[in-house]
Amino acid sequence: MNKTPLPRQFALDLSHTPPASLDNFLPGKDLALLGTLRKLTQAWQSKTGERLEANPLNERWIYWWGPEGSGRSHLLKALSNAAQISGLEHFHLTPNEPLSWVRLEEKMPFLSQSKLPAVITVDDVDRLDERSVSSLFRILNEVQASKAIHIFMTGNAAPGALRLREDLRTRLGWGLIFQTYLLDDDEKIQALEQAAQARGLVLSPDVLPWLLSRFYRDMPNLMALIDALDAYSLETKRAVTLPLVRELLLPK
Repeated sequence: MNKTPLPRQFALDLSHTPPASLDNFLPGKDLALLGTLRKLTQAWQSKTGERLEANPLNERWIYWWGPEGSGRSHLLKALSNAAQISGLEHFHLTPNEPLSWVRLEEKMPFLSQSKLPAVITVDDVDRLDERSVSSLFRILNEVQASKAIHIFMTGNAAPGALRLREDLRTRLGWGLIFQTYLLDDDEKIQALEQAAQARGLVLSPDVLPWLLSRFYRDMPNLMALIDALDAYSLETKRAVTLPLVRELLLPK
């Protein structure tokens, strides 16, 4: 596989990139997961101000896993954005932000007693250190005891294959479990065309196959290329054709 790196002269302006949503996620083989998340986010809008009498754990506790570039983090960001739109409290936890864990644990007693939905997203559980693992264990116990907290978690492997303590691996499997998959080339082209259309960018038909054959094939880098082409097209006031792409990516 060719892995030509992105040129160093790229200065990407990502401020115009559309926010992550379930609508701009191309599911490929992940239709079951996407359908489940859509159903949940629609329920948030109708139940925000209502008492939740029936809210089983497997409708608000979901873990999904897959390789890097399979859309795991995009879906978490989409859920955070959907929670914000619905006016729900939402908390995003990652291995790199220890303070966010402390703040959430301080709020958990209140959240667990509330009858209004709250949303927690946890990315890269496979990279959690010992302190974060202990924190997540306590958070999950609170979520289980609650009636309205939703928690969504991702990792690079199924719960049983994670290198985490056994009691946490067991808890990760208490809800629904899905696997996310990398897109094939046709699906990647469809996703990139969708991203270009969202930016108002028109690509000549030969651009995307050429990018897939010459540059990184994972979606984050390919999306970065779309952003770079968008910026360069605006700067030069030229259409995105293969000559323009070569000019940008393969400077003499």
